[in-house]
Amino acid sequence: MKSFAKIVCMIAALPLCAAAADIVTLKNGFTIRHERRETIGESTRLYLRADNSGYIDVLTQQIDSIEADPLSATSLPAAVAPSQAPVRDLHESVAAASSSTGVDADLIESVIRAESDYHARAVSKKGAQGLMQLMPQTAERLGVKNAFDPDDNIQGGTRYLRDLLLQYKSDLARALAAYNAGPQRVSQYGGVPPYHETHAYVSQVIKDFNRRKLAQRKAERAKKVPAQSATTTTSPATTDTDSAQ
Repeated sequence: MKSFAKIVCMIAALPLCAAAADIVTLKNGFTIRHERRETIGESTRLYLRADNSGYIDVLTQQIDSIEADPLSATSLPAAVAPSQAPVRDLHESVAAASSSTGVDADLIESVIRAESDYHARAVSKKGAQGLMQLMPQTAERLGVKNAFDPDDNIQGGTRYLRDLLLQYKSDLARALAAYNAGPQRVSQYGGVPPYHETHAYVSQVIKDFNRRKLAQRKAERAKKVPAQSATTTTSPATTDTDSAQ
């Protein structure tokens, strides 16, 4: 494992403002294309667009390597080029996908967090793309035209998750295992396949999902607690207006 100092030196040796885009590969296998970067404390800020309108902060110690992007922004399809990707409220995208599919919004958020940690341009070593890490063939089957578009990716990924939940009769563990390792592996092993990565993934999503639900219920209970009256209601004092003569 590379030491923190070695990684810092590696980044310092590279120009902060690259003439062409670079690609950072994280230790978890995700890759992030960026126009330029700068070190801020223990984090490295990756600017996704030339106009600095979007950026991602990652821990410097999580960076495995940095390479020049063989494709310039101008050679990318217009729908994929960073300059063409407007900033969106991901929570609104999740809410829309939840409304159209019936899948719980908190579950969608938990899957996104486990899959890409909210990095819209994340690409895994196996080629899965975007927020919900859709493989190209899966994205095509789901009708996703641009896996790096947050709305398109979330809609497609949520439809896939819904189909798996229906297939496994709402067995969340099996549905998540199929999302991670593929339905064929779940069928092969009759349940969650014996892969460390898959077990860790299922556990992570369910743990995060439960955390969100517990926080939601706590907030709802807090709203139901009646506010205590600041003052005590009492009968007005009676004053005898008839003074003794």
